[in-house]
Amino acid sequence: MYKISKLKNGITLIKVPVSGTKALTIMAMFPVGSRYEQKQMSGSSHFVEHMMFKGTKKRPTHLEITRELDAFGAEYNAFTSKDYTGYYVKTGEVNMEKAFDWLADIIFNSKFDTQEVEKEKGVIVEEVRMYEDNPVMAVENLSERVMFGDDHPLGWDIGGTPDTVRGVSREQLWKYYKNYYFPGNMVLVVAGNINNSKLKKALNYFNAPAGAGEKELKNKFKKFVWSNKALPLADRVMISERKLDQAQMIMGFPGLHYNDKDRYALSVLLNILGGGMSSRLFVEVREKRGLAYVVRTDSGSFKDVGIASIQAGLDPSRLGDAVKVIKTELEKIQKETVSAKELADAKSNIAGRMELSMENSSAQAQWFSKQFWFADSIQTYEQVVKKINKVTAADVKRMANKIFNMSQARFAVISPMNKAKVLSLLK
Repeated sequence: MYKISKLKNGITLIKVPVSGTKALTIMAMFPVGSRYEQKQMSGSSHFVEHMMFKGTKKRPTHLEITRELDAFGAEYNAFTSKDYTGYYVKTGEVNMEKAFDWLADIIFNSKFDTQEVEKEKGVIVEEVRMYEDNPVMAVENLSERVMFGDDHPLGWDIGGTPDTVRGVSREQLWKYYKNYYFPGNMVLVVAGNINNSKLKKALNYFNAPAGAGEKELKNKFKKFVWSNKALPLADRVMISERKLDQAQMIMGFPGLHYNDKDRYALSVLLNILGGGMSSRLFVEVREKRGLAYVVRTDSGSFKDVGIASIQAGLDPSRLGDAVKVIKTELEKIQKETVSAKELADAKSNIAGRMELSMENSSAQAQWFSKQFWFADSIQTYEQVVKKINKVTAADVKRMANKIFNMSQARFAVISPMNKAKVLSLLK
């Protein structure tokens, strides 16, 4: 069972014992990401993440930072999202103290050397280009743009643009870092094989001073509200015309925020439609008609808003046929009640996948980190499964009618076709 406490300097500590493993994951998460940025500094949260690996006073260079953990086979990395940034080390329990020392050092003592900042700009620009050159990844950014617009941070690329990355200064990055990276704005999760006596000693590495004037920052972002205004299809479609053999398409709908009580019903609904190789869309779009190689559903949620989506990779000339089949399946699940077996199978599929992931101490660490920052109250895997199991066939039908409003659907398409051609296929 997990246990929450607070360190003297304001850091929230969550201990999550995981039996049957020798591994230990230490994860530090801050509630800051790209949606907290101004347009001219787009990509700064991600840039700060990169700078954590470029040198501290104790470990002056990138090589000294990485070689230390590489020497004992640890897994370590960081990730930036729209609304959080995390850093973690996964290693054997025997290396707990070394891992704590390393993680605390990069978080609180990184130098942000001016030369390293300038050099890293090129690295990040190439990372942004790498994702943009991959249609499967690029269509996700395009989908966020068409869903949230170019004027809202949720519609911007997490990595920023080449112009914003090149334009940011060391002083701007340092100020942004200092605004958000302080003990009171951090949750530290220790998950796995926890030795409590070693942990007590290791926590001394996270004794950074609390600082002055710290404020509640996790909700200091620009809220997003869906417009009820009816938009023509042309305004709900965004395309990227490229010389490709395959089209990538995401059909997105306004979804649910992180704490919406209907989120469990939405999970079951999306699982029935596109949660695996026996799901309705996979069977109808791929197996019966051979219209796509990939077809799947997904959802994303924030404190204030969410998305439900359907993604497919297919022959550009068959885009229209695939969309028609998808629409038919959405209409079917809106009108007809799902069978008891299909409902039960979806629930057990979700529970089974969650159970397998929870065997991993890294997954446990991320689960509790995100729950702490975004959930109204922390729930264990077992508590979530109980709520999934309470979802009824009527709930699934109700959610289908709530979510799949075609007049609100947005389309992101990367293909060799121009917008006029894509629009003709989507009608």
